[in-house]
Amino acid sequence: MYSNEYVASFAEYLHIAKGSSDNTVSSYISDLNRFFTFLSESDISNPSDVSSRNIKDFIDKLKQEGKSNSSISRCFASIKSFFSFLITKQQISVNPAVGITIEKVEKKTPQILTSNEVDLLLSQPQCVDMKGYRDKAMLELLYATGIRVTELIDLNVDDVNVYTGLIRCRSKNKERFIPMYSAAVKAVNDYITLVRPGLILSPDENALFVNMNGERMSRQGFWKLLKHYKDLAHIEKEITPHTLRHSFAAHLLENGADLRSIQKMMGHADISSTQVYTQIVQKQLKDVYKKAHPRA
Repeated sequence: MYSNEYVASFAEYLHIAKGSSDNTVSSYISDLNRFFTFLSESDISNPSDVSSRNIKDFIDKLKQEGKSNSSISRCFASIKSFFSFLITKQQISVNPAVGITIEKVEKKTPQILTSNEVDLLLSQPQCVDMKGYRDKAMLELLYATGIRVTELIDLNVDDVNVYTGLIRCRSKNKERFIPMYSAAVKAVNDYITLVRPGLILSPDENALFVNMNGERMSRQGFWKLLKHYKDLAHIEKEITPHTLRHSFAAHLLENGADLRSIQKMMGHADISSTQVYTQIVQKQLKDVYKKAHPRA
């Protein structure tokens, strides 16, 4: 049942049919491997032998281990999707995950930085060496465009046009063009012309941003440098690359941008994903009102 063939076919299905990212596919497979290990303890090896009770017991085990509701929800979604896939391949006739309900994950309002906090963060990299130029360009570009960290590190040199002030971003077999403000254009152009040639190992390297070894920057590498500058800026909020993405959208909306334009720039398939930023801006306005209105 749980041979590499099944897993590989499911991963291919997620990539091609669903257009899932590498990170999403990796998470699904990791969740399934955990479930497979659990089933092996009960000597279950045939798809048709997996029951709803088995899945419920697995969920209970995750709860006992202290897993968060979001982790459990994702794991369950992975299992349900996998068995649906097996049905399409005619390996089983019934999805044992159907009919099982789990606790709903409470959606948290995305945390954003204030404009002052963004300015403070972006001012931390000092353009006195190659690393400073590179880090400045990465932070400016991320806030300028609101792209995901995976999209940032996947950028190639020819995806950036400093003359038009646009970047081309590819995600899930789609592409979109996003403008950059002038300071971001300058930071990226300075990096490309002054620094990148001395960082890359080979002239054939396509990656826009590379590490100090001349290889494409990794997600983990960018997370580390972001945390470093967050600490330097003495910002108390927990900051992730997505914090800058959320801040980008909220600040645009706050300053008059329309939701449809923000949706296109962020690459949201559904406008409902973009509407959450309306709630953030409205909450901020209420907070300002309560603090400033004499009768509030």
